[in-house]
Amino acid sequence: MLPERIARLPCWSGTPDGALLSGGLSNEIWKVTDAKGPHVVRLVTDYPFHHVIRSRELMTTRAAHAAGFAPAVEHAEPGVMVTAFITSRTLTPADIGTDPARIARLLRDFHRQMPEQVSGPAFLFWVFHVIRDYARTLTEAQSRWTPDLPRLLALNSALEATQPPLPLVFGHNDLLPANFLDDGSRLWLIDYEYAGFSTAMFDLAGAASNAGLTADQSTDLLTTYLGQRPDPAFLRAFDAMQCASLLREGMWGMVSALYLRVAGVDYDAYAKEHIDRMDILVDRFQSSYGRMTP
Repeated sequence: MLPERIARLPCWSGTPDGALLSGGLSNEIWKVTDAKGPHVVRLVTDYPFHHVIRSRELMTTRAAHAAGFAPAVEHAEPGVMVTAFITSRTLTPADIGTDPARIARLLRDFHRQMPEQVSGPAFLFWVFHVIRDYARTLTEAQSRWTPDLPRLLALNSALEATQPPLPLVFGHNDLLPANFLDDGSRLWLIDYEYAGFSTAMFDLAGAASNAGLTADQSTDLLTTYLGQRPDPAFLRAFDAMQCASLLREGMWGMVSALYLRVAGVDYDAYAKEHIDRMDILVDRFQSSYGRMTP
């Protein structure tokens, strides 16, 4: 049954019909079909605890469409965004690993082209700040995860210390495999909640860590993106950023458990899964490069 809030939107041609799409971790997403064809509807609200501002997401989605990376925004009003439906399939971790060079080419183009399209005040996404802010939120709320925070914050500082000076790019900053769509001829990027200026390292490491890429697959990703094989210092920073990516994802789950309720989503289990994966990568990092210090 299509919610009345969606059915009454003024953008429909004829009587709309719809179905709730599965897989959303924080937003309600519908596929709605009217006389013109299918569309995607996101019911959204600001999430200050996640640094998510929907007006910025809307601007970025429009900018990404203008740059050729995202579906068109067809209608927007407070709490609702309607975009064109792309007949496609979402990528899986295996898809990312099968052709990491394809992902690298998309990210290289995205990073280079998006700054020409975005407008308004610049938003900076620095994962290490996000993690520190999540820790403050969890401490103030006396989360069940509070006893873990001193270790995680010490690790965060050590990971931040590994990062070299790099130019800013405009990053997507949420490169889960499901945020890539393949229409059979090209890739699309969706979900711009966290997009903003960052270094390329976070997107590269996020794509790799979220898909569980091997060392060889990661090298293929980086070599294509950089146009040359990464040197040992870059690889060390990249491996550290993979740990930071999983740490941020785990703490996203911790904070979400305080504020969000989505049927079928266990945010604490999501947090534990990503912290466990992070611990494996941290052990691997320290075996390769030695113990990290802030």
